[in-house]
Amino acid sequence: MEYNTLQPWQEINENGVIYDATSLYAYFQRISDPRKARGKRYPLTTLLVLIFLAKLCGQDTLVEIADWARNHAEALVGHLKSKRTRMPHHNTIRRVFQNILDEAEFDRLMRDYQQQRVKGGQQLAMDGKTLRGTRIADEEPAAHVLSVYDVHERCVMAQATVEQKEKEIVAAPRALDQVAIAGKIITGDAMHAQRALSAQIIERGGDYLWVVKENQGRLYQDLERLFAPDKPQPGFGKIPTDFLQAETVNKGHGRIEKRQIQTSAMLNDYLDWPGLGQVYRLERHFTWMRQGKVIKTSQEVEYGITSLAREKASPKQVLQVRRKHWLIETGLHYRRDVTFREDATRMTKGAAGRILATIHNVVLALIKQAGFRNAAQARRWFDGHLDQAFALLISGYSQL
Repeated sequence: MEYNTLQPWQEINENGVIYDATSLYAYFQRISDPRKARGKRYPLTTLLVLIFLAKLCGQDTLVEIADWARNHAEALVGHLKSKRTRMPHHNTIRRVFQNILDEAEFDRLMRDYQQQRVKGGQQLAMDGKTLRGTRIADEEPAAHVLSVYDVHERCVMAQATVEQKEKEIVAAPRALDQVAIAGKIITGDAMHAQRALSAQIIERGGDYLWVVKENQGRLYQDLERLFAPDKPQPGFGKIPTDFLQAETVNKGHGRIEKRQIQTSAMLNDYLDWPGLGQVYRLERHFTWMRQGKVIKTSQEVEYGITSLAREKASPKQVLQVRRKHWLIETGLHYRRDVTFREDATRMTKGAAGRILATIHNVVLALIKQAGFRNAAQARRWFDGHLDQAFALLISGYSQL
């Protein structure tokens, strides 16, 4: 393609690579490179492309990335239009994580890329993850990050570092400050059931749904007491309640899971919690079957609060919101741990481990963008279709 045939939405770099102005490749071009020109063999954009392509194609460790690049050198040189035919050593790739990338700038640009690319769903799930690959024995604990995850788009919209002497409740406001939450439902676990965080979300036009456990002692007791079975005293009638309920049953993988939820607005004024719309009690029954026989059963009870008023969310809808929160575990944390072997990848120096986590977040979003539901399957496919993996970086689309 000649220069004068560029489309309005396209740009071209000094090597002649044509890319969309809103593509991930375009964002690579904006990242500052602190290295001096003398002795610099590989442009930072080239190194980032190699890392992301290798991740898309199933490579996890830095040595694997370097080996993969050497094995695909001819094709990579053609895509990158590079004058240098030799691929970088794994130590060069390691320096990208340890010395070259500025964590704050890289995180901001990757966040901007994600947010401009997706329309965004209604629900954002918050949850933290310990980066076990960053831990050094007998030294400081492993790094910990808090993610804000769009459960509809299946991508991380923001990520905040939880400092060593902090807890997630301190990092949560910083994470939410990075995203637009008006009209969104923010979900989190018991650690996030805090008055200040709830007030922040309401003030910005969002809603929340929190699990409540014993760490919120008084609140937990009030919910437990509200939903306790009614035992009328002799001579007294049944205590009136406003309970609404819903039930779902799911079967699969030899297990039957039944969920029963009750909601109530009776504590809205009593609890004096910012924006409270209703509270709930969720009971889960699990039955494991083998050859038509029950081999094991279990039961769990959970309490929670939400700013979603009954006019906005029925019991069934509250149950759906709560259930979707688990997508941050299955769609993000599990894939980073199992599919990308994040915890097994040793990245102990500086911000390297957190930068790796950000890369995994973006690669998972690219896989979703390409239309795959199974990340492992996607990586196997891209390994055999390198041209489509490169197209995903320069345009955001691949021809599946």
